[in-house]
Amino acid sequence: MGYEFTVMSADIDERAVRREKPEELVKALAEAKADAIQLNLCDRDSRDLPTLLITSDQVKVSKGVIRERPRSTEEAREFIKGYSGDVAFAVNYVLVTNLSTGDTKGGWDIPEIYFHHIPDEFIDKVVKEGGMTCVAGGLRLIHPSALPFIKELVGTMDSVRGLPRNLTEKLIRESLQETAEM
Repeated sequence: MGYEFTVMSADIDERAVRREKPEELVKALAEAKADAIQLNLCDRDSRDLPTLLITSDQVKVSKGVIRERPRSTEEAREFIKGYSGDVAFAVNYVLVTNLSTGDTKGGWDIPEIYFHHIPDEFIDKVVKEGGMTCVAGGLRLIHPSALPFIKELVGTMDSVRGLPRNLTEKLIRESLQETAEM
């Protein structure tokens, strides 16, 4: 995006934050991450402080059920089977916090992913390997071996990855504009 970022982990227990609606859950998680990181920033030299803090979260939704990172291989298998021949939604929330003013800007981006039939052989292979199932929804959709099973994507691939570029840039611009107007 043309910005210099410092990546930090919020180190929160995401399973301790619960909401019934996926939009509310990802917003609450992004806010909890922002709160945790801001606490860690208080211990740092102020010259190292970034101007903006960007946090986000994503869940997949399939058949009306929230799909976070699977807890087991069985759950990963169940998630992927549920996508076969169906549609899923990647519910993203991005929160930009201006650390100078404390103001926040946030928003959702929700692409739709329509799937072809996903054969059991593919499901067994990716679940066994594990590297493609350690993400929200249990399937790394941007992996080349998963792409043939995506019939249609209504949205952008960066949003499926978990950080919607257009939304993030919009929120950054709005946050920086408010700082410039002060």
